Amino acid sequence: MTTTASAHPNIALIKYWGKRQIGGNIPATPSLSITLDTLTSVTSITNAAKDELLLNGERSDDAKVFDYLTLLRTEFDVPPMHIDSSNNFPTAAGLASSASGFAALTTAINHHCELGMSKAQRSDYARQASGSAARSIFGGFVGLNEPDWIAEPLLDAELWPMQVVIAVTDTRQKSISSTEGMTRSAETSAFYREWVNTTRDDFKAAQTAVADRNFPKLASLAENSCLKMHAVMTTSVPAMLYWRPATLGCIEAIRQLQADGVEVFFTIDAGPQIKAVCEPAFAAQVANVLTKVPGVLSTTTVGLGSGARIVDG
Repeated sequence: MTTTASAHPNIALIKYWGKRQIGGNIPATPSLSITLDTLTSVTSITNAAKDELLLNGERSDDAKVFDYLTLLRTEFDVPPMHIDSSNNFPTAAGLASSASGFAALTTAINHHCELGMSKAQRSDYARQASGSAARSIFGGFVGLNEPDWIAEPLLDAELWPMQVVIAVTDTRQKSISSTEGMTRSAETSAFYREWVNTTRDDFKAAQTAVADRNFPKLASLAENSCLKMHAVMTTSVPAMLYWRPATLGCIEAIRQLQADGVEVFFTIDAGPQIKAVCEPAFAAQVANVLTKVPGVLSTTTVGLGSGARIVDG
């Protein structure tokens, strides 16, 4: 019997960067995200003689996946299994493939092994594999906050529709993983402590902006959170410079769109891709402008999506 689950990546508007120095993969900061549609991780599992992993059709020895199986087995009866996971978007390139991947894997195992986990429990376990995976269990606008560090839905996608234009500037895997980067920032960036302190206030303000559907306020908070996070990265030692020239070109293009009255803002995760979040009426215009930025390889326009779910079996 094969069980298949699907999940979508999410992008944080109030960023998560850093981990607390305790067990359980606990974030140092709260975060607020939107779950996307169209971009998808699909994970199928079957019982096997030993654990095996295929990632985008190729055998993988990804330690995070096998460590996660070990973690689950401390609490649940999870047999050896063959895992076949694929993404329809670049992996490890700043598009949150680990978030959707672990959300799909957790959902598939829960169903396949009849573990009976609630969404909150799936979010809790997925976070222990990848901090952002906790949020991909849910759709729409999602928050992840202390003290429980279990994601919770804040607003359904259909209640405040958004479009996200993703400008891809480099499809190669990033040279510094997020986990490694977070550790480096916590140990070496002079800005790190203030980043942690101010993000708590940003999260609360963003919650209110989402509840009020206040686009200008959310735009200001999201851009500021993004720039603060990258300031921490660039002041780490050695510095982490994820942007490409086209990334900055897209920021400048979005600034011009804003000056022209277009409701749009940017956000960038630990990678070179830029995400332009806008009201649906402006999506075509934003995509047209970003496509013309030198160095942009492609653009994709997506909406807000649903949470992780079983799609077969």
